[in-house]
Amino acid sequence: MSALINTIHNLALSNPASVVQRAKVLKTSSGFSRLKRFLRYTYLKITRIRENPHSIAMGLSVGVFVGCLPIIPFQTVTALGIAFSLRCSKIAAALGTWITNPLYAPFVYYGLYLVGRMIIPLGRKEFEPEDLTIQTLINIGWDFFWLMFFGGVAVGLVLSFTTYFLSVKLVKVYHDNRAERRRLKRLRRI
Repeated sequence: MSALINTIHNLALSNPASVVQRAKVLKTSSGFSRLKRFLRYTYLKITRIRENPHSIAMGLSVGVFVGCLPIIPFQTVTALGIAFSLRCSKIAAALGTWITNPLYAPFVYYGLYLVGRMIIPLGRKEFEPEDLTIQTLINIGWDFFWLMFFGGVAVGLVLSFTTYFLSVKLVKVYHDNRAERRRLKRLRRI
């Protein structure tokens, strides 16, 4: 750890202007560039997993499916259990559950509720987001949960199949490109 700190300290002393410039770029970067950087980081993290493309894609699609279910405190544990039983990538499954994160989960869950209402129409009172209180949620209770759950299953199935086919292709392309780069690098040494 001290070697890392010394290296950072030496870099800062050797070229303090570049450290200040990097800090300014990070400070002034827009939300779009941060989102782009986050998506690139997630893409690289998934594609660099040392497993075959099918396993990575299956794990990611399991995570996306479970991420669409309204069980936010148990999503990662559920996805890991399913990934373990299907023998697919656990890391990709855990990353896939972040399709619904706590910041925008209420909006996603409301959408799942609407999809659930289309699947199972109930004659009960409509859910109104303006009347979002604990007492209202308790009164609506299990009907509300099951509507969100079936909506999540419907949306999750569509998204998980789409995720599987897209991620298999992307991971294969990345692995092929990486193998080609390594082959060319070995040829340059000769």
